[in-house]
Amino acid sequence: MSAVFGYTGRVTLNSLYAASLVCVLMVDTVNWLLWQPLRGRGLRLRSALEHFVEFGVRSLPIVGMICFLIGAIMAMQAAYTLEKWGATRFIASLVGVSAMRELAPLMTAILITGRCGAAITAEIGTMKVAEEIDALQVMGLNPTKFLVVPKFLAMLIAVPCVTVLAMFIMIFGGYLTSVYLIHVDPVTYIDQTLLSMEGRDLMTGMVKSVFFAVVICWVGVYRGFQVEGGAEGVGNRTTASVVTSIFLIIVVDLVWTALFYFG
Repeated sequence: MSAVFGYTGRVTLNSLYAASLVCVLMVDTVNWLLWQPLRGRGLRLRSALEHFVEFGVRSLPIVGMICFLIGAIMAMQAAYTLEKWGATRFIASLVGVSAMRELAPLMTAILITGRCGAAITAEIGTMKVAEEIDALQVMGLNPTKFLVVPKFLAMLIAVPCVTVLAMFIMIFGGYLTSVYLIHVDPVTYIDQTLLSMEGRDLMTGMVKSVFFAVVICWVGVYRGFQVEGGAEGVGNRTTASVVTSIFLIIVVDLVWTALFYFG
């Protein structure tokens, strides 16, 4: 019994400690993003733009390719069932709504997590191991302002932008598959897509993408600041960053899906 209670206590205290550190990081990030620039401390916009190119523009090819293939797969899977009832026109509804509300935001977040979230953790972790973060503090430079805020701002803009493009690419993949493989009339497919989608669907996907961006950036940064030891520590925390981000992305997705469903 003592072992069970001891393990439970350690897990609980470690979780509370991690949550407190994340809250402090969030407050400090918002402070340097919104409040300190008003006091003349400035924003590193050039660094944020460079990170936006890395997180958004350079992620688009892999995100676009995967989303195109998923759109094609959804169309073929839907046709397998809908053809039995002569309802292949509703493939457009399934692909369009699924892409807008769920699959495009989720796949974009997961792919950017693997590509950019891990890179954030590795970069900050390597700097911590090399004592570069300590050097910034010695020089009177705030690590949050120089390392976290540009990444957070870039991620907050890049993920929704890539998500919007991923939505249309996924729908286009379903369109090509339906028209050229399943032989759905192109005009019928486009009309059914426009009839089935609403502004609420786009809003659902965009809200999710914003919160996914927050999760990806803050988990990556937090895991980076946790690195200790050396190269092995960097690898371990990078792996933990990707796993934690994907888990939290799924949780956030579930929460917002439930809110939009019951709201």
